[in-house]
This record gives sequence, structure tokens and C-alpha cells, in this order.
Amino acid sequence: MLVHQNLEPQHPKRVVIIGARGFLGRAMHSYLEGLGVNTLGLTSDDVDLCAGSAAETLAGILRPDDAVVMMAALTPDKGKDINTMIKNLVMADTVCEALIRRPCAHVVCISSVAVYSMGTGRITEDSCAASYDLYGTMHKTREMMFQNAIEIPLAILRPTLVYGAEDTHNSYGANRFRRVAASEGSIIIGGNGEEKRDHIYVGDVAKLVGLTLFHRSRGVLNVATGRAVTFHDLAHLVADQFEGDVDVVCSDRTSPITHRAFDVTHTMKAFPKFVFTSLEQGIARVHREVLEP
Repeated sequence: MLVHQNLEPQHPKRVVIIGARGFLGRAMHSYLEGLGVNTLGLTSDDVDLCAGSAAETLAGILRPDDAVVMMAALTPDKGKDINTMIKNLVMADTVCEALIRRPCAHVVCISSVAVYSMGTGRITEDSCAASYDLYGTMHKTREMMFQNAIEIPLAILRPTLVYGAEDTHNSYGANRFRRVAASEGSIIIGGNGEEKRDHIYVGDVAKLVGLTLFHRSRGVLNVATGRAVTFHDLAHLVADQFEGDVDVVCSDRTSPITHRAFDVTHTMKAFPKFVFTSLEQGIARVHREVLEP
């Protein structure tokens, strides 16, 4: 759970977003600038986190009163192999080294719910983070690197499946379903789409990261809505946004049925006034943003 250092929210002197070109990074940067928060977005053009001199370069950019958001990571669409995992760990090591050289006021590390294994029970922040794949193991390792390397108030946020108009990952879910429906007039789901997942609108992720920054919170928080739906229902929800008929087609199952659902009690305790965008509202909003003039 999160513990707030600022009981009343206040804007940091400056927020430095590392990985500002990514899907979440762009949304975060836009959200903070819209609130008038002094924000510096860093991309690989500014600092190549895998370069030998990157830690020194980044340390030269940071200020003692900065809040740093670490979002830079190669996502599974870029590769799920050992080489990709190592690159992600090198990025985290670079940021940790820079923060050791130039400590700041607050750090928010964006991780993933991939750190958890699949199961039937509801996941909480106290659930065992023991993934069985390289991507989840990488994120858990990065969390431990930050926890052990720096003595700065640290918040670790673990988002679930994120959807939004500017997504580039095209992973199985709402974003891919919409693209395929628009181009091919149908959506193919694995098996009968029985698997249940929690999907969150990208704008909600940006707001929760913002609240964490404004409260200078430390601790761990799952960034999920608490509502898990089947891919079958999700596909039909996306299909219903189109004026013409969009078929949802079942296919032969190639993998076991798995589920992932979350207990969001800690989110409600940390931010009691926060209201999630419903899946229906979010899917409709993204559809309007992408497909309508």
C-alpha cells in the first residue's frame, strides 16, 4: 500500500519523466502539463539508457527537488527473450546509478502486474510477486533494484492492461480488437474468450501516477480497476461501437484458460475520491477519439 509523505497534495518542483515517448509516458506528460506542472520528458534521444555514459548524463540533468518517474522499458511486443530482459535491466541500473550520484526528492517506478502469476483469487499488493516468465521477472527485478539502490521515497506502481487511442503495443485486448475490427470487420478471440482480465483507461493511469506524485507517496500499488471481464465480453463491447456489424469469431484454443483479478482496497484507501472510468465509457471514448472525424 501507499503511505503519503504529503497529506495535502502539492505539485513537485519538477517532474522528470524517463520514457516520455512511450504510450504511458506521452499520456503522463500531457496530463501533467495540462495541470500546469513543470515537466521534463526524456526520451532515448536525450539519454540512451543503455549507453556507457548514460548514468553520468542523466545525473547531470537531475535536480535535488525533482520527482522522477521511471517509465522507460521495452514492452513484450519488442521481444520476450533474454536479450530484451537484459536491456530492460540495464536501463534500470542506469537510472539507479544516476539517482545514487544525484539523489532527488521522490521516485515513482512504473512496473507491471506481470510480476504476479495467474490464478483464480483476487490479487492484492500483499500477494506473492512470483512470475513465471521473463517479462514479469524483469519487472520484479527492476523493483528490487530501486528498492535496494536508493534511499529516496519510492513508489512502485503496477498497472494492469492499459488501453487508449495512442497505444502502440497492439497486445491482445481492447486496442488490438478495435484495430482489427476497423480493418477486417471481425474480431478473433482465443477459444471462447473465457479468460478474465482487468483493463484500465490510460487517462486513469496518468491520474493515479499524478496523485502519487502530488502526495509524494511511497510503497506499492496495483493500478487496476477491480473489475475483471472476459475477453469475449470485451470483444463484443468493442464490436458494439461500430455502426456496421462486426463479428466476434471464436478460434481453437492454443493455451490454458487463465484469470487475473484485483482487490483495489488499497487504491481506495490511498485516494478515496478517485473514480475509475468505466470500461464501457472508456471503450466508447477511445472509439470516438480514433475513428470518428
